[in-house]
Amino acid sequence: MEMVEADSSAAKLYSLNPNRISNEDILFCIDIGPESLVEMKSTGPGGKPLTRLDSIKQAILVFINAKLSINPDHRFAFSTLAKTASWLRKEFSSDVESAAAALRGLSAASALASASSSGPPDLTQLFRVAAHEAKKSYAQNRILRVILIYCRSSVQPQHQWPVSQKLFTLDVMYLHDKPGPDNCPQEVYDALVDTLEHVSQYEGYIHETGQGVRILLRYMSVLLSHPQQRCTQDMMDLPKSLTKRSPTCDPANCEEGAPISSQ
Repeated sequence: MEMVEADSSAAKLYSLNPNRISNEDILFCIDIGPESLVEMKSTGPGGKPLTRLDSIKQAILVFINAKLSINPDHRFAFSTLAKTASWLRKEFSSDVESAAAALRGLSAASALASASSSGPPDLTQLFRVAAHEAKKSYAQNRILRVILIYCRSSVQPQHQWPVSQKLFTLDVMYLHDKPGPDNCPQEVYDALVDTLEHVSQYEGYIHETGQGVRILLRYMSVLLSHPQQRCTQDMMDLPKSLTKRSPTCDPANCEEGAPISSQ
């Protein structure tokens, strides 16, 4: 692409070099600590309350279907986070049914089993796995992204990872309780922001909510954005609330082109 830049003395010719956008390998890491079983402000079939884990699985499947509709060559794998990270499904695949089967393997039993793991979770093993897989992705002209879904309101994750090794992009979705005497979600959020900035190759995004599944889905939709095409998160004004605008005048007397709220 060539463009002409206006100048007071003479026109200058400059070119915008093409940039190849790589297909993604996306590794989900799902927190299965006891707080993943906290009920959200949403209900499932029959009015049964949805837990965070239920909502997370639903949001991931919506994300995968949407991501593949954009580009069917993206691939996905799954891991869990208890005391440390473990594989849930190691093979990266574009198959939705395979992803659904892997997520069905996540249950309340797996979350309760992780309750015996005391102390802060260590993300170092997750980052080691991600770095190893990122090198394999790069060899195939792909890039790797980790999406960490974290659910602990008072426990900050830890890691031992050199700042010089930025081989993958990290996004974080943080589900938490309201602040109270027994938790400190703001401190946990700040620690997650520091971690994201420490390890991310491209611009990583972090979102947080203590609300229902709709808010979770809204933020997951923002994470559909490709890391190589992102602006900084501070520049984003998304997602916007779909609130109705009040009419500026009586609709019957409005001039053509004046804004009218839809009912």
